[in-house]
Amino acid sequence: MRLDLITIVVDDYDRAIEFFTDALGFDLVEDSPSRTNDGRPKRWVVVRPPGAQTGVLLARADGRRQSAAVGDQVAGRVGFFLRVDDFDAAYTRMTAAGVEFATSPRTEPYGRVAVFLDIAGNRWDLLGP
Repeated sequence: MRLDLITIVVDDYDRAIEFFTDALGFDLVEDSPSRTNDGRPKRWVVVRPPGAQTGVLLARADGRRQSAAVGDQVAGRVGFFLRVDDFDAAYTRMTAAGVEFATSPRTEPYGRVAVFLDIAGNRWDLLGP
């Protein structure tokens, strides 16, 4: 058994793809045309950190309820955790790419950590050894 995908609701597919691939260094695994249950066009977009098994499905918000959830999918908590082998290099690269960090790096018993915001405004922990 394994967790295959998680969904992040975004405003725009292309801006989200650019953020996850360029700013975070994820791989674009799939970007295929699809349709909603009622036949409207949408896309099936999956990004994944290099070497990871679990991917992120980027789902464009459809309707008021989903639009309201963009950037607040876990009610303001850190909901996503990106572990890297070289914290300082990842932090420097992400900062240079324009990623917004909500906290400065700090050392905790479990390693280095800094909270950053994704393209939608969701909070992530960048975690390193």
